[in-house]
Amino acid sequence: MVHRPIWLERLRKGWGKAPIVWLTGVRRTGKTVLASALGESEFLNCDLPSTAARLRDPEGFYRSIRAPFVVFDEVHQLPDPSLLLKIGADAFPKLKILATGSSTLAATQKFRDSLAGRKRSVELFPVLAEELPAFDVLDLRERLLKGGLPPALLAKDRENEFYAEWLDSYFARDVQELFRLNKRGDFLRFVELVLRQSGGMLEVTSLAKHTGVSRPTAQAWLDVLQITHVAYLVRPYAEGGRREILAQPKLYGFDTGFVSYARGWDGLRPEDCGLLWEHLVLDTLRSIPFDPVLFWRDKQQREVDFVLPRGRKRVDVVECKWTSDALDLRGISAFRENYRQGRNLIVAPDVTKSYVRKHRQLELEYVPLQRLRETLAIAK
Repeated sequence: MVHRPIWLERLRKGWGKAPIVWLTGVRRTGKTVLASALGESEFLNCDLPSTAARLRDPEGFYRSIRAPFVVFDEVHQLPDPSLLLKIGADAFPKLKILATGSSTLAATQKFRDSLAGRKRSVELFPVLAEELPAFDVLDLRERLLKGGLPPALLAKDRENEFYAEWLDSYFARDVQELFRLNKRGDFLRFVELVLRQSGGMLEVTSLAKHTGVSRPTAQAWLDVLQITHVAYLVRPYAEGGRREILAQPKLYGFDTGFVSYARGWDGLRPEDCGLLWEHLVLDTLRSIPFDPVLFWRDKQQREVDFVLPRGRKRVDVVECKWTSDALDLRGISAFRENYRQGRNLIVAPDVTKSYVRKHRQLELEYVPLQRLRETLAIAK
């Protein structure tokens, strides 16, 4: 079992604020394995009928627990999961409860109680760049092509069957079961189209047209992808610039392996690596967690990959490059004409140590992705 200390620490921080931690993330991302790494715990697989029988008397169950942690894996499979969790939080506040699922609590009508004030949420991401040594992955291109779901990443060879089977399981277990959608073929074509367009500007009308569904249906399906963590929108940053993009977001798929699969790539060119590298940097920013992560673009198509508002008119920017010597500073320069305060961070695979370089009026901080979390935690 691979140790993932970043996520164990996130769980501990969550329990420092509330008795329940809701561990979510896409299927096969490692939630069950992470839960089993807690040590002494009472682990319940809620897919099993025997688990539901054991939980018919929630108070009696909780009184029988001697371990410091109780884990409800796939808790949404239970008849009334919100009542079970509410009783645990209110009547047994010293017990640390971990509930797992592949979507947000809003995804199932079984959760009649939002558990406000009783829970904190942690979204588990595919394997991050800083976790690759623990998974014994030395080639970054391997991570980009295979993706970060542990079964795919650790496989000897990249197998398209894994991605196809995952999509089938995703529709059956997460989409059809929770949202009662029946148009399997159309929906999976929509998912693959979203993955092929990952990293680009969101065009709902175009997605609808090429899938053969109405625009309202495409928008509803996009909401499903976001709730189940398969797609993520990065919205534009705009604070008054007259020529900025104000509303249209960018759309990102959840995993570089599935983006490669949807695009039909069996190998990676440098331009492919640049796109997938941007996804990997975004995963790191979102895992910190840094909210919101935005982007910036003006009507002259000058762009900054990611923008991180820090308060008091200070805005950090993160530029992703596959090679550090290919840096185009027109986007950052244009951005800093309007927003002068903040750090300019350059993240590239060939940057192995942090250093600072001046370019005219710009101070550029070159940072290894493995140290981006630590760098952003240091106030400047």
